[in-house]
Amino acid sequence: MKEVKENEVIRREPSKGRVTAYIVCWLLGNGCLFGWNSLLTIEDYFSVVFAAYHPTRVFTLVYQPFALITIFILTHFEARVNTRLRILTGYSLFFLLVLLIPILDLATSGRGGIGPYVGTCILVAGFGIADAHVQGGMFGEVSFMHASYVQAFSAGLAASGAITSAIRFICKASFPNTKSGLRKITFFFISAFFELLCILLYAYVFPRLQIVRYYRSRAAAEGSMTVAADLAAGGASSSEYEKDVEKPVQLQQRLTNRQLIAKNADYAFAIFVVYTLSLSIFPGFLSEDTGQHHLGSWYAITLIALFNVGDLLGRCIILIKRLRFSSRPGLVIAALSRLVFIPAFYFTAKYGSQGWMIMLCLLLGLSNGYLTVSIFVGAPKGYLGPEQNALGNILTLFLLLGLFAGVTLDWLWLIGKGW
Repeated sequence: MKEVKENEVIRREPSKGRVTAYIVCWLLGNGCLFGWNSLLTIEDYFSVVFAAYHPTRVFTLVYQPFALITIFILTHFEARVNTRLRILTGYSLFFLLVLLIPILDLATSGRGGIGPYVGTCILVAGFGIADAHVQGGMFGEVSFMHASYVQAFSAGLAASGAITSAIRFICKASFPNTKSGLRKITFFFISAFFELLCILLYAYVFPRLQIVRYYRSRAAAEGSMTVAADLAAGGASSSEYEKDVEKPVQLQQRLTNRQLIAKNADYAFAIFVVYTLSLSIFPGFLSEDTGQHHLGSWYAITLIALFNVGDLLGRCIILIKRLRFSSRPGLVIAALSRLVFIPAFYFTAKYGSQGWMIMLCLLLGLSNGYLTVSIFVGAPKGYLGPEQNALGNILTLFLLLGLFAGVTLDWLWLIGKGW
């Protein structure tokens, strides 16, 4: 198919609602991983309740297969999926699961044991299914909008980790340093409120923004069949903004998913490597293998918080034009170069001080966030709306493949340590 040049895509983009759309995309990114980051940042609680079961490592290992299978199915049928229903289903599932975790803790009085542990793992599997619905759907949707909305959603994903870490610090400092279920309940009820906010934002605010309706109408005019329900919810039709859309000349049928993967194999490989490396260290290694230091039970959550802060900063750096990096071979080389973090973390945990470990966590997060946004912003350029939507889903699929590979490799750190 003849690719559409970037400067030919939109000629009369409406200015109204741009800032609001950016903020809403950022908040929706927060909601996508808010519940999951709540689980990660409360690892000190689960490490006490389920001390014998390696909860941080197992939770990520349970989460990923369900996310991966779901995103694979949704990506395969992406062209026919109702995006609005998909994303609202994901956020609603997040809201329900975040509420059920403290309810399970209340019902079992926080006593731990295999029963509550299995129940928690089932809920964690649900988080994976919800993540695939929301993250793939949202990345697909913002991919046919302006690149700033891709950055906003991606930065929101990272901000959720930083915000949950901050809330976790407040909750941990506010209650006694015991196995009290109250600390956990307070934390997750805050998360549940935020998930509810995201449901309302996506259902009633986002579709009514003029700039969002324009991009969706443009995608529909270019052949997308996934935005009809979104346009109806926003009070628009696929023809409302057709007069403002520069029509491409006699386009052939859109590229298939297989063709898109072939044309973007370098981007797919790079995002896979980035997340394989990151998840082979975060959060399992940081939670269990960094040794004992004078920060005590605060040490692991401090390291996780530093990774999240670095991840957020990395996703915001791209806003500075001089620091943008768009070379496709360069992105692959940068992704592979991060393998140096493996020996760096190993020797720092064994011989280094906590200051060096904190610096490494910040750098790991910084590089993770920067490369993620660079890939997701760069890949959709030059394609039609339906292809950009598909490409957003495809890159999310490879991201989750990297996550699964990473959490599997994370278990290798336990070799020689026993169970």
